Amino acid sequence: MPNLTRRTLLQGTAALGGAAFATRVLAAAPPAEPVTPALIEAARKEGKVVYYTSIDLPVAEKIAKAFEAKYPGIAVRTERSGAERIFQRIGQENSSNIHACDVANSSDAAHLIVWKRDGWLAPYLPEDVAKHYPAEHRDADGMFASFRVTLSVIAYNDTLVKAEEAPKSFADLLEPKWVGKIVKAHPGYSGTILTATYQMARDLGWEYFEKLARQRIMQVQSAADPPKKLALGERAVMADGAEYVVLQQHESGKPTTPVYAREGTPLIVGPNAVFKNAPNPNAARLFQSFCFSPECQQLIIETGGMRSVHAQAKDKPGRTPLKDIKVMKDDAAAVEKNSEEIKAHYTRIFRV
Repeated sequence: MPNLTRRTLLQGTAALGGAAFATRVLAAAPPAEPVTPALIEAARKEGKVVYYTSIDLPVAEKIAKAFEAKYPGIAVRTERSGAERIFQRIGQENSSNIHACDVANSSDAAHLIVWKRDGWLAPYLPEDVAKHYPAEHRDADGMFASFRVTLSVIAYNDTLVKAEEAPKSFADLLEPKWVGKIVKAHPGYSGTILTATYQMARDLGWEYFEKLARQRIMQVQSAADPPKKLALGERAVMADGAEYVVLQQHESGKPTTPVYAREGTPLIVGPNAVFKNAPNPNAARLFQSFCFSPECQQLIIETGGMRSVHAQAKDKPGRTPLKDIKVMKDDAAAVEKNSEEIKAHYTRIFRV
């Protein structure tokens, strides 16, 4: 199938008819849903849940195993790819009337706006989301909520770069000493990097990227890739990438250290949603509730290196608390509106 942009996806759903558009706005948010014995039994009868996610695979697998341990008899099939690839895949499947995904997580919150607009999501409000999540991190109609919050950070290999010589800002990456020593990910593949690119272009200007492109950048795909290149010593510094992978590596003894830029660090919100035509609807709801439970949220913090907005979640000692980090402002609606322009502009600058 051809690659589908947000624009062609929206045109395609309009051509299928107006029914999807008629259900976009609900009269009120659904009631909070507790996990009940009846839901667990119904989910066990279905026997599996299919999870599309852009989370790095080892973390996604830990989430799946924790769920399977808590609810024996329900298997999690994890389909991991870059957020932009997941968006294309779900669009292609729905355009072909294929409904394979139960629950999706994306590091590009703009995707959830499109899926909701197209009428593809099911209203479902886990009890934990209703009780413990800030209003700005849950959809007013109960269609999705912020499963994870991450950052796109600068980082360096601390065997190749001394701490006092490491970059402290995005401006520092433009210094001549970093020519041929920087790795970064691509907004055409990664939702994290698409969102980060939007925030940086807004706050620093596209001129910054034009200067960065002259630094002979190693270009990779996923936001999880730059930290791995650092750990291998293939590059000394990364210009962007998933903080949670850097933290995992750093805490396991690998030579990667995060840097929170003076200008502000891009903030990435990664929502979860249940699909209206989920093949395993009860298992989907149970899995969604599990994802937002204190148990799972603490897991993604402790072993995944991620951030949580669950009121009962606790930071892992030794990490810089989110409240102490200067962050750039997230704006999913603007990313959704400008997505294709951002990717095209980036491609012209970096010629990739």
